[in-house]
Amino acid sequence: MSADHTITFSVRTPDGRSRTFHVEPGVYSMGSDPDNRIVLPGDAMSWRHAVLSLLEDGCSVEDLMSEGGTFVDGDRVSGRVPVVEGQVIKLGEYQLIIGEPSEQNAGRPEKEEDIPRADVPAPIPESAGDSQDEAKRREIKRQIHQALLDRLDIKRLTASHINESDLRAKAQSTIKHIIKDVRGKLPADMDPDSLAKEVFDEAMGLGPLEDLLEDPTVTEIMVNGADQVYVEREGKLHLTRKTFLNNDSVLAVIERIVSPIGRRIDESQPYVDARLQDGSRVNAIIHPLSLSGPCVTIRKFSREPFTVADLVGFGTLPQPVAEFLRACVLLRKNIVVSGGTGSGKTTLLNVISSYLPHDERIVTIEDAAELRLGQKHVIRLESRPPNIEGRGAITIRDLVRNALRMRPDRIIVGECRGGEALDMLQAMNTGHEGSLTTVHANSPRDVISRLETMVLMAGMDLPVKAIREQISSAIHLIVHIARFSDGSRKISRVTEVVGLQGEQIGMQDLFVFKQTGLSAEGGLEGAFAATGSVPTFSEEWKTRGVKVEQKIFDPETWTS
Repeated sequence: MSADHTITFSVRTPDGRSRTFHVEPGVYSMGSDPDNRIVLPGDAMSWRHAVLSLLEDGCSVEDLMSEGGTFVDGDRVSGRVPVVEGQVIKLGEYQLIIGEPSEQNAGRPEKEEDIPRADVPAPIPESAGDSQDEAKRREIKRQIHQALLDRLDIKRLTASHINESDLRAKAQSTIKHIIKDVRGKLPADMDPDSLAKEVFDEAMGLGPLEDLLEDPTVTEIMVNGADQVYVEREGKLHLTRKTFLNNDSVLAVIERIVSPIGRRIDESQPYVDARLQDGSRVNAIIHPLSLSGPCVTIRKFSREPFTVADLVGFGTLPQPVAEFLRACVLLRKNIVVSGGTGSGKTTLLNVISSYLPHDERIVTIEDAAELRLGQKHVIRLESRPPNIEGRGAITIRDLVRNALRMRPDRIIVGECRGGEALDMLQAMNTGHEGSLTTVHANSPRDVISRLETMVLMAGMDLPVKAIREQISSAIHLIVHIARFSDGSRKISRVTEVVGLQGEQIGMQDLFVFKQTGLSAEGGLEGAFAATGSVPTFSEEWKTRGVKVEQKIFDPETWTS
């Protein structure tokens, strides 16, 4: 079967042509989707039809619950079955034979150019995360996982409302017994305890993501199909050696994330926003929208919420700016935190929210509840997507309107991205001062333009001047945070909205971060500074008894 550490198999196409391949040992997904390692187009093929394991110590084929089924020598495959040289594997109108084809199965000879490239599998180069050892390890994990499913009907136990801790204990015990039964057949360098943990994570947890979620240096996790998992560390992306068994394993992990919070993902709703129990934000998108297989993006939240001292220590903002923001919160100024994707808006909003007094009633409104406030009197509201019939959706805008009837002292909206901006502005202008929100924008000036656009999205035919009057009277301060080239996140501008000046909204920068260059190691070089402008509401500090050092607005204080 293998002459030089390669395995031979042939594929006979629906028109009778046959082609032989010599490939490295490994696990090969088969189906009509271009993301498969063996692409077999046709109406009779499922997008993920079956998995072919070609290993030096044996071959097997596993049907992935395909509609047309997978057959070995005429017998339909249920689960995974071993395949020996010469046996015919039938998938739709294709026939696949392990080993050199015999004359009766050889079919009509072909020229290389006769068959389009997409009609046949191409040898796949080995990647760092899919070496021969890794393929063998994945195959062993797959077999143990299947044995677990055979011995322990997890779906039935879940449906019978067994306690989760009991279910996990049963699964752990069963996995240990399975590994004990096959221990003599495991490679010498394979740690049984490590293998047991990986199988348990695949079956009951989030698979290879469990270790990454426990790693405090990882701030973001990106799954691009079963074979590619990236992480962000210190603002930089790194490819890991973590992989899933297959795309079905990724789908199972997505299901475990979204089900507990009442969300769903399927072909009719192929993308979803969700959250983990610790508040980490999750986005998932699957076939047919994702051509790279199921994709998951997890933006981790620190187990212990970041404090002002943490952000000062990271260099995100200087202590004087932190004191200024504290004073603005106590003065009940309406603040918008702006920035690009992944710049740290929600983290900064959470930190600024820590300044809110403990004797006030706070209502938070989010798509996926992420904010973790330390105050005692906090009401957390979360929007709801439509059900499978397309009904029952509760939007951020609905929740903002409802929050006004809940006697809030402060309203915090996780992110304004649509018509809720109008309701938020009206709330700020009608007795709910001191509210906070975030907006996606590239600069403080862009925040104004985005708010104007979002107000128009509310469906109200308002003149531009009326919209700008609403914005200029509602928003007092814009705090813009940015992620720089070295991966660091810093507040780049603190800008005051000073009111409507003619047709335009007037703004003045109070504090800025000025980049001067990059160090030899690629690190950011620069410094925070005051612009010399003093807030128009500076006199209020005296009347309300809030202490703020006036010297923080003097540029010379920052350079001395």
